[in-house]
Amino acid sequence: MMKRILFSLCLVWMAAILFAQEKPLNIIVLGAHPDDCDADAGGTAILYARMGHNVKFVSLTNGDAGHYSMGGGALAKIRMAEAQEAGRRFGVEYLVMDNHDGELMPTLENRLKVIREIRKWNADIVIGPRPNDYHPDHRNTAILMQDAAYLVIVPNVAPDVPPLKKNPVFLYSADRFQKPYPFEPDVAIDIDDVFDQKIYGMAAHESQQFDWLPWTSGTLDQVPEDEAGRLEYLARRRSFAPDPSTKESLIKWYGEKGEMVKHSEGFEVCEYGKQPGMQELRRLFPMLPE
Repeated sequence: MMKRILFSLCLVWMAAILFAQEKPLNIIVLGAHPDDCDADAGGTAILYARMGHNVKFVSLTNGDAGHYSMGGGALAKIRMAEAQEAGRRFGVEYLVMDNHDGELMPTLENRLKVIREIRKWNADIVIGPRPNDYHPDHRNTAILMQDAAYLVIVPNVAPDVPPLKKNPVFLYSADRFQKPYPFEPDVAIDIDDVFDQKIYGMAAHESQQFDWLPWTSGTLDQVPEDEAGRLEYLARRRSFAPDPSTKESLIKWYGEKGEMVKHSEGFEVCEYGKQPGMQELRRLFPMLPE
């Protein structure tokens, strides 16, 4: 009798492990503007989506200031539509919050909004920018993400949405700012196989990729008119070879193959959330090789 009971318990335990392994991950990416999430984690999001995991992009502003010839509600509507099309191309859900572009502040109201979104998504992973950045909206998005870490499990904060039972892993997306300290990737993802799809997804933000950003850099006259030419143009502008620290991380996770990666996305563990070891990072990034 005891042997049968122990055998049954072993089967239940093994089934629980298999269920836990097969359960889809929930990933939420925070950006300041429509198109930020796409640039920071778009390739990784595609890989997650292809594997059956759930990804949500959240823009904390509506982008209503990011253009040289239009703005306000008219631009916000355009950027909302572009974000929805981008979400379709990436295979993710896309939410655009109704905060004004250029005016995002780390208020209690916005903190509670972020906490609610993380909870409603039952997030295993939260990705956002570091607080070192030229744009105040980017910096304040990072502050809001940091302030949400830990509080997402506190029942008496935003009590209208049930708290998470465990703290997610909070990750910073890569940037090239050096002060007060440079980005240090704990994990880097090879996105060579999905780079073209990432570019196609980013191209949905037409008002940004082919109007506003070229205008700010004085290269608006270099933007092609045809779709194929625009995709090639955007790919050139968004093709960055991995820097030395990212290359080192790629080799750590991919071995010799990491030497050959041309396009990647790196992520740094935020010390305010759950602190994963290598085994946990492999579970959270199932696209990594065994």
